[in-house]
Amino acid sequence: MAHDGQDLTKLNAPVILDDLLALTAAAVGPVDTILEKAKVSLRAMVSADGRVSADLIEQNQTAAHGLAWLATYAQSLRQMQKWAEALESNGKFGEIEQLIHQIAFGEYLWQIYGGIQMNQGEILRLQDLGLSQDDMRGLMEPAIMTLTQGGNTQAARVRLVALMQEQSANITMGATGLDDELEMIREQFRRYAVEKVEPFAHDWHLKDELIPMEVITELAEMGVFGLTIPEEYGGFGLSKASMCVVSEELSRGYIGVGSLGTRSEIAAELIIAGGTDAQKEKWLPRIASAETLPTAVFTEPNTGSDLGSLRTRAVRDGDDYKITGNKTWITHAARTHVMTLLARTDPDTTDYRGLSMFLAEKTPGDDANPFPTEGMTGGEIEVLGYRGMKEYELGFDGFHVKGENLLGGEEGKGFKQLMETFESARIQTAARAIGVAQSAMDISMQYAQDRKQFGKALINFPRVASKLAMMAVEIMIARQLTYFSAFEKDEGRRCDVEAGMAKLLGARVAWAAADNGLQIHGGNGFALEYKISRVLCDARILNIFEGAAEIQAQVIARRLLG
Repeated sequence: MAHDGQDLTKLNAPVILDDLLALTAAAVGPVDTILEKAKVSLRAMVSADGRVSADLIEQNQTAAHGLAWLATYAQSLRQMQKWAEALESNGKFGEIEQLIHQIAFGEYLWQIYGGIQMNQGEILRLQDLGLSQDDMRGLMEPAIMTLTQGGNTQAARVRLVALMQEQSANITMGATGLDDELEMIREQFRRYAVEKVEPFAHDWHLKDELIPMEVITELAEMGVFGLTIPEEYGGFGLSKASMCVVSEELSRGYIGVGSLGTRSEIAAELIIAGGTDAQKEKWLPRIASAETLPTAVFTEPNTGSDLGSLRTRAVRDGDDYKITGNKTWITHAARTHVMTLLARTDPDTTDYRGLSMFLAEKTPGDDANPFPTEGMTGGEIEVLGYRGMKEYELGFDGFHVKGENLLGGEEGKGFKQLMETFESARIQTAARAIGVAQSAMDISMQYAQDRKQFGKALINFPRVASKLAMMAVEIMIARQLTYFSAFEKDEGRRCDVEAGMAKLLGARVAWAAADNGLQIHGGNGFALEYKISRVLCDARILNIFEGAAEIQAQVIARRLLG
């Protein structure tokens, strides 16, 4: 790292704390203790007649959502400790990993004590959870005091960035802890993104163009759409962890490309979990090969996250169905072949119990006629970012669906079937968020090295370096939380809380990285010609889709209190 004759941070001075792993191990227990006290306190706040009340959770929403964030931080620190100990035992816990680990604990412990950033305008403090000063003194253990005072210092952050520059040829800043097979997959998709995605992504975004079909064909040949589909149905039968790595690296190139597989993942999960044998044999091989491109058709104009109240109806027509209603925010709707479509089959219900899922076939459209199928119309929703597949409003008026395409062959199971996909969808979204955050760091670090101000590169100013350092640290934290949720899913364990935490944190990390990246660019970041402007727009959606952050926190809190 060039310092232009100035030694701003005494980089040769030791910045890594002595006995780091022992310190961080000792810090985990007190955090878990404060989390348990918070659960007890909040449960008392939101209980009536000995039971947790949904109305009281809503009345105490800041505290409830804050519990979700506190639990997310506690799990993050646990997973970082596991990561660090595994690297140490394998002789891979080098200086860059030690600094990431130390800064992560130093920062997150301080936030737990002083205030967790739920977002840029809302800070959760332990007193909001009903905890007292006496409760908070439990965080004044010697290990925590040492980490908060000496873990996340300017010297540590600038040293980390110096090492990041030396290791700029590496795919990730710091060892991820994954096995060699998963890292080989990462390398393959990183090469593809560098060669076939990154040079064109910004142009696709600026022109609001669909990602070229040749990209979809190439991704299909690489196995993206059948990655986790069982081999017996034409897929690769790989782990959710492999899906994370692929989604991460493709989204690092462009979130639109990293999201092409999302709808295939959702459709395959629906069919694997809830489909009949005939439906599995018909649809899964087609989805795996990308012969059939699916789209998810759930949200309605007036329902948003409240899917249980949707009104699109499916009425029996002999052995088949006629569907009438409106849907919105449907991604990649025009040129896909089948819709996983949620509709109400029982008109006497007003909640989730009357909903059914359909595999509704349609004819792919083109620019001139995006929705040629009879009984279906649509219009594009122009959006700030997350382009490349386009968003649409859809209208159905007597749209025909074959009876054999009722998922599982049974009415009234649609909402339950959809719930079974949320774990995988949120894990994949967390991985996409990591990719977007990594893209922001890649772009911003290069700019900070190239841009000269006041006679030296921006990266040599400590506050610029600090922004880059925190990107690297939080990307690793989000990674470890996401991989943990994927491993839990691969082991067949319920992981809705873990997946929700990964998505909750990952989305915030992506937005912070993009926002700080734009700040590093200064006025240039506000110009459309600079890539960071696209990454900022793309990052913003991550806190909304697959469950808005507030809904995500609500779900986590209710499960923690359950």
